Amino acid sequence: MISATRTKEPIVADDHRFGGPENQRRRLLQAGFGVAALGAIPGAGQLAAYAQPAFDWKKYKGEKIEVFHIKSPRGDLLTKYHKEFEDLTGIGIGSEMIPEQQQRQKAVIEFNSGKPSFDVIAISYHVQKRLFGKNRWLEDVRPMMADQSLTDPNLDPGDFAKGGMNWAVQPDGRLDSLPFNIDPWVLYYNKEIFDAKNVAYPKDFAEIVEAAAKLNDLAKGISGFVGRGLKNANVPVWSSFLLGYGGGFIDANGKLMTETAEAVNSAKMYQTLMAKSGPQGVAGFNWNESQSLFAQGKAAMWLDGIGFAQPLEDPTKSRIVGKVGYGVMPPGPKQQVSAMFGDGQAISSFSSKKGPSWLYLQWASNKANQARMLEAAAGAPVRNSAYANAEALKSLKVPRAWVECMLASARIAQPGLPVIVPVTEFRDTFGIALTNMISGADAATELKKATAEFQPVLDKSEKG
Repeated sequence: MISATRTKEPIVADDHRFGGPENQRRRLLQAGFGVAALGAIPGAGQLAAYAQPAFDWKKYKGEKIEVFHIKSPRGDLLTKYHKEFEDLTGIGIGSEMIPEQQQRQKAVIEFNSGKPSFDVIAISYHVQKRLFGKNRWLEDVRPMMADQSLTDPNLDPGDFAKGGMNWAVQPDGRLDSLPFNIDPWVLYYNKEIFDAKNVAYPKDFAEIVEAAAKLNDLAKGISGFVGRGLKNANVPVWSSFLLGYGGGFIDANGKLMTETAEAVNSAKMYQTLMAKSGPQGVAGFNWNESQSLFAQGKAAMWLDGIGFAQPLEDPTKSRIVGKVGYGVMPPGPKQQVSAMFGDGQAISSFSSKKGPSWLYLQWASNKANQARMLEAAAGAPVRNSAYANAEALKSLKVPRAWVECMLASARIAQPGLPVIVPVTEFRDTFGIALTNMISGADAATELKKATAEFQPVLDKSEKG
């Protein structure tokens, strides 16, 4: 059994204190989504510095751009409304949307070729920020943002949340994307399964393991816990536990912290949950397989991003509508943390259609689309205004407890992966170790091997 020190007064989501739009905005700001950092964006304050032609959405009418999305609720949402952009601008859209791992691999291959097939790309900050920034594969949008003839007066840069903009700005100050979504991880749970066995929502890590064991019911085909077991994709599950144990990724001297007691204990927790309370074949599960199992009422708990909620409340896709609990990550032995990830939209620096692409970025991240994201529970919008949008809150496709959970999670969020260039290699290397653990391999031994393998890769990347 995984032991853990009980932490007093953990942050939880509670729908009885939800309140109205103004209360939501106040909670948002308290969660650290403040706008102060936006005033410091170089170029953002120069929009009215000198006389320029008036902005016109039809400036590039007749052009066509290629957009490369990740298959996700956010990609689905933008694709659904692409005709709106085409009607607004007269610009045609060619769109490709594939699963995240394939999209990331293809993006690197195409960027390295110097002739990528896309003008606009959806990027995952937690995986691609440092790599893309170091290679200058993305266009710095500050000059276009400062050009009144290219920038919609309603862009309102000050509306972007601090956390999202921190992701979008490179260390040298370049703003080479616009943020779109922040994705804190939460613990989804099936309230009906919990109630049937009189099990309370876990108060800490130890109780997660205990609850998973109690609710695991092989006779009924119900798993106590489900999460990503597939290599690479599985690392954020482990890192969610690692952060709660007080661990980290890399120390001040550039050395991996992946053989510490915190790293080993969190890996053992992952191993216990997946191997003893997970479904058969879980080593091959990514988020979509996990979501499907949970939506069919065959798993008591599922740990993943908050942006995957909407299908769970869709009666055409889910058997657990109205039975889903949205839980803030319980405290670990050292701290209560929600692993945070994020994504944005960017323009390829190789594109010959940067002007039309900039219009797409503005449209994609506008207030209407951010409100749509909130309404559909497709993710956590990065615009403050979305949470004060009364219509979006009124039309939520999920319970209001989802918003409470998201805001509470945002207050305790920390990056769920190291911000390094070879983060994909990090995920591959440690992902294999985690998958091996599910099959019974010793956690400490696997972490030691993975650390020895990846440290030279990290060292080389920092020198290059």
